[in-house]
Amino acid sequence: MSSETNETGATLDVQAIRSCFPALKAGTARFDAPGGTQTPQQVIDAISESLTRPLANRGALTEGARNAEAIVVGARQALADLLGSEPESVVFGRSATQLVYDLARTMAKDWGPGDEVVVCRLDHDSNIRPWVQAAEAVGATVRMADFDPATGELGTEHIEAVLSARTRLVAVTAASNLIGTCPDIPAVADLVHQAGALLHVDAVHYASHATVDVAGLGADTLVCSPYKFLGPHLGVLTGRRELLLSLRPDKLLPSSDAVPERFELGTLPYELLAGATAAVDFLAGLTPGAGSRRQALIRAFTALTAHEDRLSARIEKGLASLDGVTVYSRAARRTPTTLFTVAGKQPGEVSRLLAERGVDAPAGSFYALEASRRLGLGDEGGVRVGLAPYTSDEDIDRLLDALDVARV
Repeated sequence: MSSETNETGATLDVQAIRSCFPALKAGTARFDAPGGTQTPQQVIDAISESLTRPLANRGALTEGARNAEAIVVGARQALADLLGSEPESVVFGRSATQLVYDLARTMAKDWGPGDEVVVCRLDHDSNIRPWVQAAEAVGATVRMADFDPATGELGTEHIEAVLSARTRLVAVTAASNLIGTCPDIPAVADLVHQAGALLHVDAVHYASHATVDVAGLGADTLVCSPYKFLGPHLGVLTGRRELLLSLRPDKLLPSSDAVPERFELGTLPYELLAGATAAVDFLAGLTPGAGSRRQALIRAFTALTAHEDRLSARIEKGLASLDGVTVYSRAARRTPTTLFTVAGKQPGEVSRLLAERGVDAPAGSFYALEASRRLGLGDEGGVRVGLAPYTSDEDIDRLLDALDVARV
């Protein structure tokens, strides 16, 4: 099946999408997208073009300076369109992890003994450890919200159990990179704000599979990573502008004090910003139709969700038919990300056997160490398969056939 139509009429032409990715010519069935997607030629070309044209520090005097300025302005607008934010509130950094560390240290300047910070056991460690370490450095208390290991659900009751009048911030994921669970973030935001606290949302995994709306989610700050949705390696932070204006990060004396520039350390990687814009444009072009880039993105993610949900259902049905396979992705609402183990085999061994058959399905805890331990999988975790816009039915066939052999 090379194309799919959902109830909105948007069509996803999977074979046409696949033709845009040079890396797929290697022939491997790739299920490693949660760790980073492959790169379409359009993104590669945008990066190359930015480096072959005149380029200098941002400004208006020379062609190189104007090119740099245009790249930055364009990238801020593109990411704002993707995230339902505003360009003046889009911050770029080396990675989401780096941005969260910087944000946590900055926010912690206003914390002290008696204050409390909430993190969640479901999360990637990049949304746990920076907050824990920042809180410990100023004597604030850290409380950890649990999740239900039997269902994989993180409910509002788990957040409510650790909230108090002393809570200053809650950090939670919009989608688990390990098992795909998508908590009800707007409901969590209501609880957090009623307690007088701020909400930081990790959308690194979520932004690859769903339309992000910062205000709709109720996030005060939010991070994502373009390399998870077909772009280059960098991180993005956005949030409520009035909050960003109130924060005073450490910075060099002569560097700009404007927002968002005050959060960006050193010269921006212009070529990566050009690639990020191209990635957003590629996503917006997944389905035909008129309208703004934001409208195109909403339409594209609707079609992408239908495509990925259908393929995920095929994977889950196939895994259920295989003896000895235990699936840990069980939440009612989740991304197309499936974690499983095979009886009698270590996750790394299963991953190796699949790789020998041309199927890339990595194994591990994928930095979601607390979640892996809570699931009873220890530090070794399980085998994770995740989908992307270029995943095909043939890929699913190869995965299930290879796993049927590898589990024996």
